[in-house]
Amino acid sequence: MRALLIVNPRATSTTRLRRDVIASALASAVKLEVVETRYRGHATTLAASARSEGYGLVLTLGGDGTVNEVVNGILGAAPGLPNEHPSALPAAELPALAPLPGGSGNVFTGALGLPRDPVDATGQILRALAEQRERTIGLGAADGRYFTFNSGLGLDAEVVRAVQGLRAHGRPATPSLYVRLALRQFYQQTDRGHPAISVELAAGEALEPVFLVIVSNTAPWTYLGGREVHANPRARFDSGLDVLALRRMSSVTTLYALSQMFTTKGRELHGRNILTFHDQAEVTLRADRPVAFQIDGEYVGEREQVSLTSIPQALRVIA
Repeated sequence: MRALLIVNPRATSTTRLRRDVIASALASAVKLEVVETRYRGHATTLAASARSEGYGLVLTLGGDGTVNEVVNGILGAAPGLPNEHPSALPAAELPALAPLPGGSGNVFTGALGLPRDPVDATGQILRALAEQRERTIGLGAADGRYFTFNSGLGLDAEVVRAVQGLRAHGRPATPSLYVRLALRQFYQQTDRGHPAISVELAAGEALEPVFLVIVSNTAPWTYLGGREVHANPRARFDSGLDVLALRRMSSVTTLYALSQMFTTKGRELHGRNILTFHDQAEVTLRADRPVAFQIDGEYVGEREQVSLTSIPQALRVIA
C-alpha cells in the first residue's frame, strides 16, 4: 500500500527522533513517503495530492489542527468557500486516515482509542494494518469545512484565539496556559451580560438567546492534561451532532457546567441554564454581532451565522 506520512515539525510533542523512529517502523508495513508541512493549510494540499495520486493511506504526526487539515484534503472540502457544503467521494474510494498524536491535546486520536504516546500509537496502527482492521466514522461540516470532534461559538473559541496568539510568539500550549487564559477571558474580556447567539435545530425549533454553543461530533470535548473534559458526553462518531448551550454566563452557572464536564459518567449535562440536544442532523447558529468561532481547537475567525451538518460514514480510519 502506498502511504503518505504528513508531519507537522512545529507540533508541541513532535521531534525529529520520534519522526524517524515512527517512519522506520511504518516503512516495514507500507510503501511510505514522509513530508513535513511548511505553513498553515499545507497539510490540506498534501492530503489532496495524495488523494488524487491514488495513495491508499494518509498518516499524520501532529496535533488536531494537522488532522483537521488532512481530513479536509482527503475529502475535498473547500474551506475558503463559506455556506457551500463540501462534496466528496464515498469513503471507500478515498484514502484511509491513520492519525498519530504529536500535539498538545490530541483529542481526535484519544477519541479513536489510540495511546497518547506516538510510538505506542504507531504500534497499534501497525497491528490494525496487519489485521486489515478499519472503521468508517461520521464527521461534522461547518460552512464547507469538515470537523472531526467539535466546533464552538463563543467563549471557548475566544480562549483558543488567545492561545494561538501566544503560540505564534513561541509560547507552548500547556493546560495551565489554557486555564489562565480562560479565567482572564471569562472575567475580564468576554461579554457576560448580553447573550448574542441563537440556535436553530433541524426541526425548525429556535431557542432563546445563549452565550456559548459547543457542537460535538464525538467525546471527549478536550483534555486538561490527561483528564477528559466532556461537554456532550453522549456524542459519538456513529450518530449526529450533539449540542451544549449556556443561557447564562454567571460564575455559578459556568462552574456548575464545568464540574459536570469533569465528573460526568456519560449523562448529558443538566441544569436550569444548561441546554443540551443529542443526535442532531443540522444546527444553525446566528449571532447579533461577530462572535469567535473554532473548529477542532483551531480559531477560524468571527461569525454571525454558521450552518453545521452531520455527515455520516464520511471517512475511513485505522486506529
